[in-house]
Amino acid sequence: MNVAPLIRAADAGAKRAPVQLHEVRVALAFGGKAFVTMIGDIAAVRTAVPAARAVIAAAGMLVDAVVIARPIRMSSAK
Repeated sequence: MNVAPLIRAADAGAKRAPVQLHEVRVALAFGGKAFVTMIGDIAAVRTAVPAARAVIAAAGMLVDAVVIARPIRMSSAK
């Protein structure tokens, strides 16, 4: 696995819809698994994800693609 397909997928998603690329993470010691987090209006994210998914699928590396509409931000209590 190399990170190039993930970068191309993130780029395709961001070009397809007005989303913000929040995080790109590559787990080097976890079999090359990687993910990208996009944030923005739910309609924009639902438009961007299929574009990104298609790039990863074409590279033969897609495991799954999920849209979480309203994730709960965890905060640490002090």
